[in-house]
Amino acid sequence: MKKELHSATSRGRADHGWLKSYHSFSFANYYNPQRMHFGVLRVLNDDWVAPGMGFGTHPHQNMEIISIPLEGDLEHKDSMGNTAVIRQGDVQVMSAGTGVRHSEYNKNEEKAVAFLQIWIIPDTADVSPRYDQVSLNPGDLKNNWHTLLGPKDKHSGLWIHQQAWFHLGQFDTDAEQSYTIREPGNGLYVFVLNGSVQVAGEQLGKRDALGIWDISEVLFQFNEKSEVLLMEVPMSN
Repeated sequence: MKKELHSATSRGRADHGWLKSYHSFSFANYYNPQRMHFGVLRVLNDDWVAPGMGFGTHPHQNMEIISIPLEGDLEHKDSMGNTAVIRQGDVQVMSAGTGVRHSEYNKNEEKAVAFLQIWIIPDTADVSPRYDQVSLNPGDLKNNWHTLLGPKDKHSGLWIHQQAWFHLGQFDTDAEQSYTIREPGNGLYVFVLNGSVQVAGEQLGKRDALGIWDISEVLFQFNEKSEVLLMEVPMSN
């Protein structure tokens, strides 16, 4: 087993007033040569957007972009003609492929929005841009690793152009749950949204992360009510 601990306090931070963001990997003005990516996981931004504010229309190309709202309402518009609002309990995927432009706004004037923006390097370049989103059933997350998305050819639900799987679970105090790697050679990036968990000899708290690879299975022990996002990704593209 190999592992790399990324504590919550070690992340890059940007504060633009209307936008507060923590960067797990180098992004925009935050550059750390030791924190460029974890396998094909290129970006993990923990964003907070003030009421009535947002990201104007901007381009992306050849990237799988996943948005997971944590609170509030985020409106998405793109050059494919999609307009949608995603909320806590939703998961959004956009394959940028040959090129797409989109905007993301908090249209609520009373409440901030918080969401994770995650970029995955695709296994196929220059695909046709696409958009999809799903709403989760909260009961599916209870003491269980619920699959949010998977590879196009191996998962019947929300999918991306990469041999990667995302899982989300909400666990009770003193619960235990193992996870088995789906694709040999993949690594696992553990991101604690809330709570406290022991995994691979490390104690992780809120917003701590741990990258683990050269493993086939790992055990999680939850010290309190916890919510954890697992990202299983190829370690090379």
